Amino acid sequence: VNDKLDFEEWKNLYKKLVYWEMNFDKSMETGMEEIFRTQKQDANRSFCRFVEDNYLKFLPYDNAEAPIMSHTLMRRGVLPEQVDGKPFFFILIDNLRFDQWRTISPIISEYFRVEKEDLYLSILPTTTQYCRNAIFAGLMPSDIEKRFPGKWSNDEDEGGKNNFEGDFLADLLTRLRKTHKTKYTKVVNLDQAKDMLDDLPNMFSYEMNVVVYNFVDALSHARTDYKIMRELAEEEPAYRSITQSWFEHSPLWDFMKKIADKGGRVVISTDHGSVRVNEPIKVIGDKKTTTNLRYKTGKNLSYNKKEVFEISQPEKAMLPRLHLSSNFIFTRENGYFVYPNNQNHYSNYYHNTFQHGGISIEEMLIPLITLAAK
Repeated sequence: VNDKLDFEEWKNLYKKLVYWEMNFDKSMETGMEEIFRTQKQDANRSFCRFVEDNYLKFLPYDNAEAPIMSHTLMRRGVLPEQVDGKPFFFILIDNLRFDQWRTISPIISEYFRVEKEDLYLSILPTTTQYCRNAIFAGLMPSDIEKRFPGKWSNDEDEGGKNNFEGDFLADLLTRLRKTHKTKYTKVVNLDQAKDMLDDLPNMFSYEMNVVVYNFVDALSHARTDYKIMRELAEEEPAYRSITQSWFEHSPLWDFMKKIADKGGRVVISTDHGSVRVNEPIKVIGDKKTTTNLRYKTGKNLSYNKKEVFEISQPEKAMLPRLHLSSNFIFTRENGYFVYPNNQNHYSNYYHNTFQHGGISIEEMLIPLITLAAK
């Protein structure tokens, strides 16, 4: 945990942490849980240092030594898994952590063989708006803004922030000279999930299908907003258990079984993970400061520099700069931002909720799985 690890070593370490964490789920009290929790905290602290030391170096598009990241995921992680003559589906499950993948993988292994179980590195901020647009555009956010001035929404803009993923994907495939027939489908509710299932025979006429399935993100927000969900998913094991139960009875699993029946290949991935927060960090901003609890951007932010990871020149991180004095700040590990004037309200309401946007091993090291039908 305290060694100077490279990215491959971080992936292996995180897989081990998840392995032990899930073993503790099954066992009775062993007395080892507290030691493990401390080790995981130490790992997260070290991982945050690793990100701060290396993040900007990883970003250039032509850096072949960099890990796969959001803006290189399609090119380096998804498209190479396509095999001629086999139905091919890329399923992006919003906000799926690696431990949640491990929870549903035994169910999936009834119908699919796991060819590759990998992890890739999410960009910052670890939110749908930034990460998922970067995935489908194959570009970092500031470059999306330049290439599609009418289709990129900044934090201050009203309305949906991910309305043009299909357009971004079509543009990316054209730039990569990929001519295969592709269909993009987004599912955000049960009716759309049933429609997707009904449309599956038609989907098989496409060489590639891209499906965005939004359930886990909705689950994490519901856990914040609804008292009953907080009680159902009070601890990490319960959160994993709800994910497993949902998947087993979901239209998505029915959909995947039918793909397996046709001998299809599937890549499962996500845009970012989430982390359970419990450490309030004070910040002062104006009315236009972002509302996200794990990162802030805006002008004249006031904060303790030691408590955050600061990007004072957003263009260096390929992020849009809204104002001359705008910068980005990110919480590390289990921190979340609170305003001093209503700190108690924020602390009580958001303590122990799952959030994303900042730097942690759970948010940034996320699953990239290749499946082949048995």
